[in-house]
Amino acid sequence: MLQVCAELFPLLKTGGLADVCGALPSALAAHGCDVRVLMPAFPSIRSGVADAAPLVPAFALPADTALLQGTLADGTRVYLIDAAMYRHGSNPYVGADGLPHADSHRRFALLGRIAAQLAEGLDPGWRPDVVHGHDWHAGLAPSYLRAASARHACRTFVNFAAPGSLTTIATNRGAS
Repeated sequence: MLQVCAELFPLLKTGGLADVCGALPSALAAHGCDVRVLMPAFPSIRSGVADAAPLVPAFALPADTALLQGTLADGTRVYLIDAAMYRHGSNPYVGADGLPHADSHRRFALLGRIAAQLAEGLDPGWRPDVVHGHDWHAGLAPSYLRAASARHACRTFVNFAAPGSLTTIATNRGAS
């Protein structure tokens, strides 16, 4: 199973989602599941995966993007998307001004795209049977996956009070 998320305790936490995403991989591994996690390489996440190293992908990634792989303290294997848009700010969703990042729609579209590519064999050594996207920021993963194949995907939402919206973010910030 590939777990797709934007935050994971103890590396980056803005709310309860990080707790769920931090606990689920080891809980499923205890039942024999091979669970790996895909996240953007936000600064606190990147610094928390000391052994992160470039993965040589089976096919091309978007320009100026690298896929790293490493291991969390509990032994969970992780993939980190290393792209310039993830390297600023301490909050994955909003800037210091409290507004969504102007490039949020691109940030999380890339997360979904790389998730689907992993399901299609981007890592030559592993391919998930299921892609599990957590919350709105991973919401495009099943759509990209469905467009490419019939592989299985599921979505979970932790906080319906803050559902997020890529369209609203792009419109409010004047992004295209």
